[in-house]
Amino acid sequence: HKPKGRRGLSLEEFLHPSLIKASYSHLRAMRFAVEQINNSSTLLPGVSLGYEMVDVCYLTNFIHPILYFLANKHSVVQLHNNYTHYQPRVLAVIGPDSSQAVVIAAQVLSLFLVPQISYTATTNELSDRKRFPTAFQTISSMEQQIVAMQLLLKEFRWNWINILYSDDDYGRQNLKLLRARATEICVALQEVIPVPQSSQMLSLELQGKIKSVVRKVIHSTAKVVIVLSLELILPFFFQEAVRQNVTDLVWIATEAWATEPALYNITDLWRLGTILGVAVKEFSIPGLDDFRVSLAEGANEQASDQTTCNQECDQCLRAARDAEHSMRAQGERTDFRVYSSVYIVAHALHRLLGCNTTGCHKRMVYPWQVGHMLALRNPSHVLRAWDYMAWGIGRMLVDRNKKLLFNIQNISWHTPNNTVPISVCSQQCEYGQRRKPVTVSSCCFECIDCEEGTFLNNNDLYNCQPCPADQWSNARSQKCYPKLLKYLEWQEGIAVVLLLFSVLGLVATVVISVIFAIHLHTPVVKSAGGRMCFLMLASLIIGFINVPVYMGIPTEFKCMCRQIVYTLCFTVCISCLTVRSFQIISIFKMAARLPKAYSYWMKYNGQYIFITVILALKVTIVVTNVIIHPSIPVPLVLEDDPSTVELQCNKSFKLSLLMNNSLDTFLSILCFYFSYIGKELPKNYNEAKYITLCMTCYAVSEIAIFLAMSVYRGMLVTICDVIGVVINLLGISIGYFGPKCYLIFFHPERNTAAYFQSVIQSYTMRQD
Repeated sequence: HKPKGRRGLSLEEFLHPSLIKASYSHLRAMRFAVEQINNSSTLLPGVSLGYEMVDVCYLTNFIHPILYFLANKHSVVQLHNNYTHYQPRVLAVIGPDSSQAVVIAAQVLSLFLVPQISYTATTNELSDRKRFPTAFQTISSMEQQIVAMQLLLKEFRWNWINILYSDDDYGRQNLKLLRARATEICVALQEVIPVPQSSQMLSLELQGKIKSVVRKVIHSTAKVVIVLSLELILPFFFQEAVRQNVTDLVWIATEAWATEPALYNITDLWRLGTILGVAVKEFSIPGLDDFRVSLAEGANEQASDQTTCNQECDQCLRAARDAEHSMRAQGERTDFRVYSSVYIVAHALHRLLGCNTTGCHKRMVYPWQVGHMLALRNPSHVLRAWDYMAWGIGRMLVDRNKKLLFNIQNISWHTPNNTVPISVCSQQCEYGQRRKPVTVSSCCFECIDCEEGTFLNNNDLYNCQPCPADQWSNARSQKCYPKLLKYLEWQEGIAVVLLLFSVLGLVATVVISVIFAIHLHTPVVKSAGGRMCFLMLASLIIGFINVPVYMGIPTEFKCMCRQIVYTLCFTVCISCLTVRSFQIISIFKMAARLPKAYSYWMKYNGQYIFITVILALKVTIVVTNVIIHPSIPVPLVLEDDPSTVELQCNKSFKLSLLMNNSLDTFLSILCFYFSYIGKELPKNYNEAKYITLCMTCYAVSEIAIFLAMSVYRGMLVTICDVIGVVINLLGISIGYFGPKCYLIFFHPERNTAAYFQSVIQSYTMRQD
């Protein structure tokens, strides 16, 4: 209905006649209950119930009827300090039919200790026994209604909703409960629906506000609308929604309007979408249908006092004949609660009067006594189950354990293929994606892939957790996997080759040691160093035996051997070569110039003192290195292959190698220098070629290792290290001792004192 000119719109213009029909249906249920009780021979035998019915006209016109109920037989409301013996016109009040009206009425009735039973109010305020000691409900509190809605949203996975609430106590209290309980639900739009306050005129201002609310619903991204409102203003609201072409939404109705007949016949209401209602469980009243028919066909009863409503209600009687179905839509539920309210009062009187099959005690009954009996058994326990209703289509049930019992059939969703509508701000992230909030609402987010080495824990959907050091993950992982442990395994090709060469080198060194022991007193062995050669050979043997510690899983013992054994053995060998080169130079070029120094060198075994000092210095370096850089296996994660972890003996391997090789490098330079000076010595004493070969092997291997460490990490560096070890050991064993053995076996004529004397004489003659 459109306003004409500048006037407001009367509520009567859009209140559907079914509103009146529903109220009249409640009236008939009450009359039916009273007549049943009065005709019963067991409940209140010998006692007849009387009643007064008033029409509160859907707004706040209930103060006058309340005062009428509280008045005594002289129509006077008396004020006392103690109302225990006060006799008002009625013993109990049933109604009104809205939470706001019930609370206002209860504030007055409680002062006079008159019990009040509400059949529609769901407000939690009535549970406050200090404020409302005589107010009771035959319906569970609105908190139970909110729980039912919460289960509905959870079942259909709707977390992005619009909330519309009426501008009254009912709407505000339901909104507060919904926001407090539905913590997993996000609100896209929250708007208030204005309601008339002091008059029955829906002003132009209120009409404009309602139109504005409808426009905001249209522009909202949420597809589900929860309407927390009484039924009074909703006909105009939904008419406006139809006029503005609101379509394909899901509307969730509260108990207040879920079964309201006034909304059923709104033209094109179906275009709004699917309406799901939350209502208490439906109960039928045996015999009520027959009573309705008999009442409609019977004669009109005499009207009561003009201060109350017309019980004859001619309009309602006529409407009952052609609108029985629309009344039942709501009546079957609300009528039962009205019916139950009357019986609750009757049972309280039954206990109060001590009734039995023969009759009841005749005594004066006061309202506070009825209230006391009602308090012994809370009427709100009468109804506990809730229904979900898809209008005219199907139903679901919520049991007393707050579980959703489904029995939904043929619900008409306004979606392609009749699928359940989706109402979310953001789609659920896929596996391994974290949420990145884009608004203050927790339901609106972007989905970001978790990076490699992280995973998404279901306990924290907003942060990717790093994997432990010994685990890895691909991008978008929900868990981490154990890393594959890599090391130089025995069966690998390079390991087999290195072991083969080390075994051959070991065998060759042992054979050389035997040969030198047999030919110890020959000139070739003496020129190579004599007994000092066995110190070198022993070091080489230990070095070859140490090669296998580079294979297999690194342990603390293996790492210690890698860091200590080889470097000491090689230092002994290279120091022996250095001192041997120095001795040869001294014999041919310095003995004559510094005879006294040479005699001291020979007298006190200067070569062994030199080797001992060098070895002591090397031990100091090694011990210091072990203390600074402990030789323990540490995991090494390679950037190019995060699924594997390689065990490395020392995380500071490069620095450790530099410290260990510093002295060896210095000795190798001395060796080169002495061998270069002695390049013109007699051929049998000229070690330049062989020492150069040994030092070249050492220099090449060290350069290769440092280059590899600069570019690579992990097992490849270990392989380069062990290759360098084998090459250096073979270089000294074969490069230095090999030619000596060749002379011993293939040129025995050169392994004689006479031959060596002739070579020395030839060198002396050339020098002269």
